[in-house]
Amino acid sequence: MSKPEMPALHPEYLEQVNLARLEPQLRVDHPPRILLLYGSLRPRSFSRLLVFEAERVLKVLGAETRVFDPTDLPVADSVPATHPKVQELRELSIWSEGQVWCSPERHGTITAVFKNQIDWLPLTEGSIRPTQGRTLAVMQVSGGSQSFNSVNALRVLGRWMRMFTIPNQSSVPMAYTQFGDDDRMKPSPLYDRMVD
Repeated sequence: MSKPEMPALHPEYLEQVNLARLEPQLRVDHPPRILLLYGSLRPRSFSRLLVFEAERVLKVLGAETRVFDPTDLPVADSVPATHPKVQELRELSIWSEGQVWCSPERHGTITAVFKNQIDWLPLTEGSIRPTQGRTLAVMQVSGGSQSFNSVNALRVLGRWMRMFTIPNQSSVPMAYTQFGDDDRMKPSPLYDRMVD
């Protein structure tokens, strides 16, 4: 069978598939590194509590985790990128191989606290892209009925940051009813969804 004529296609650009080249050359020998971000500064932040629940699950599964505390992170571009909190966030992003993002829903979208963290992460820094290629899981908490506005906004941000967002997501309505006095999430289908 003859090849079809393709005048705009240069054959030298069409390498034959080499399965050996598709296999990673270096295999990591450390646990998966997961960075978790949350979007509230309240003393009892339900997005922080949900992130801590997700962190517990990830640790049981063998991951190494870090949770970034956004307290004292200046508003994006209000200080030089050399600010210690900015450097901490960027270093954690580079360290990570996957991330979990959780924002409260406020006025139908993510909070300024959460967006500020993403705004401090450049798409490129030298030749390093602090988020590109990382896996992303998204979650949200709401004070009222269940909504998916924040997780949808987080998915858009993840795509913009060149991350691979997993299909599952967690949306916790009336979050104040889902956590006990010990700040642990109560057993429920919403807890099961977070685990998924």
